[in-house]
Amino acid sequence: MSAGQATAATAAVAHAPAVEVDNVGVQFLRNRKRKARIRDTVMRRPKPEQDTFWAVRHVTASIAHGETVGLVGENGSGKSTLLKLISGVLIADEGSVTVNGEMAPLLELGAGFSPDLSGRENIWLAGAIHGLTHEQTAERFDAIVRFAGKGIRNFLDTPVRHYSSGMKVRLGFAITAQLDHPILLIDEVLAVGDRRFKRKCYRKIDRLLEEGRTLIIVSHSERDVTRFCQRSLLMRDGELVMDGPTEEVFAAYYDDSELDDE
Repeated sequence: MSAGQATAATAAVAHAPAVEVDNVGVQFLRNRKRKARIRDTVMRRPKPEQDTFWAVRHVTASIAHGETVGLVGENGSGKSTLLKLISGVLIADEGSVTVNGEMAPLLELGAGFSPDLSGRENIWLAGAIHGLTHEQTAERFDAIVRFAGKGIRNFLDTPVRHYSSGMKVRLGFAITAQLDHPILLIDEVLAVGDRRFKRKCYRKIDRLLEEGRTLIIVSHSERDVTRFCQRSLLMRDGELVMDGPTEEVFAAYYDDSELDDE
């Protein structure tokens, strides 16, 4: 490749969306606990037809670098599943997801933590998982513990399985906040924890966004989404039904909720 071609290719990547979701779908088994009977296994009888459903289907969206986007919808609407497809935790059964840039995901409580390891050990483990060198993790270790607060500092050498939900959120967010990744994925974790820590998280997210980070956040909280996102996507029954200004999306979301209550 010539120097000119290399420059053009670099420019193309720079102008590509941070996240491109193209007609994505993922299918789940409705009953994951179904077990084959011994008689059926021995006699090699045909397996019963599996009861499946599309958790997400026909979703297409593009998110630019530096954009902040909320994912809104009722429980079971597919918003968290879509975020997991973007993060790579789930693989699409149809369509494609293209991400241009490293991601810092905070998807659920304790995600990526080993419950039998201490908080200290999990910090080192998380650093390695996110591609930090030993030296980089060492440089950020004190900042992670300081951000997580006294509650974590006092239990730093205690196995994470003994941590409360709030403590897991504190540690997970503290680690994510110290990553340099340009794309942030946050799923409902701001709903857990005390008011003081939430304000601390808000201030940190504000600073990260000032640096030009891309944010995709799943939340039922209109306050959280409208605080950070001018644009939101409304999910319903696994499909994207609205893509627009956050205030309009929440108005449609509340209309859906009122219809369900009738």
